[in-house]
Amino acid sequence: MAIPKFEDFLYPFLIQLKDKDVSTKEMKDALVKHFNLTEEDCSLKTKSGSAFQLNDRIGWCRQWLRRALFIEIPQRGIYSITQRGKDYLQSHTDLRQENLLQYPEYAEYAHMPVTSKADSNVEKKEIEEKLGEMTPTEQMDVAFKSINDDLAADLLQRVLDMSPNFFEKLVLDLLLNMGFGSRNKEMAIVTPTSHDNGVDGIIPEDALGLDKIYIQAKRYTDNPVSKPEIHKFIGALDEQKATKGVFITTSKFTSGAVETANKASKKIVLIDGKSLADYMIEYNVGVSEKKIYEVKKLDSDYFEE
Repeated sequence: MAIPKFEDFLYPFLIQLKDKDVSTKEMKDALVKHFNLTEEDCSLKTKSGSAFQLNDRIGWCRQWLRRALFIEIPQRGIYSITQRGKDYLQSHTDLRQENLLQYPEYAEYAHMPVTSKADSNVEKKEIEEKLGEMTPTEQMDVAFKSINDDLAADLLQRVLDMSPNFFEKLVLDLLLNMGFGSRNKEMAIVTPTSHDNGVDGIIPEDALGLDKIYIQAKRYTDNPVSKPEIHKFIGALDEQKATKGVFITTSKFTSGAVETANKASKKIVLIDGKSLADYMIEYNVGVSEKKIYEVKKLDSDYFEE
């Protein structure tokens, strides 16, 4: 028996969460049982051979449902259904991409227009036409962005699961990977919690350590960083007679916080959760390469006589 198509997993995945939270292992076991999969089925690999088909399908179910706000991950390896997911189950017995595209959060993620609750055949045709308008290169670009967006969401969730001290070290590692203090890594420090005076880390900007960048790191789940916290950071920079600072958070900054940072006499860079995750991917902090696809083009010079 072949592994069912990816979309066939969406509804069974969601229905498992109807009455309780489910762990990653419990979800996999439940879906294996639901589809009556054999050990041979579970050992099938994707075409690239880089992953098991079953794990790949379950992973993408998690991401699609999460992007549509049907589920959430309250802690590492635990899936929980949202009120939106419960409402959907009350009136549906199947789940496809055209259904998810009725929700703006998923449509934005999928780079597709929001569809109405019209006839599903019409919606499928619209999706196919939209995909048909893209060249293979454009489709690859969209797929690459989707993979990175999902990775970024997973990175932020993992960071939130870690301790505040780990987050401060992560921030320091990121700035080092970005090139700051590259010739003076031993001078980059995480300040002791009891004596940080509003500064979580210090990193040299130049090779001699003559100029320093002061870091504030806030690991927030939902609370945005507001104007008073930026004022406090500016005060901490004043005490250090510093002119440059980086404020990094896993959440967001309020408009007042952004305005205060922009008007400060010091140079203050704000990095929110989305930018943090993007930088972690770009500068290889907390991630590793899974597979590299080389896209080649014809070398016209080779064929010149």
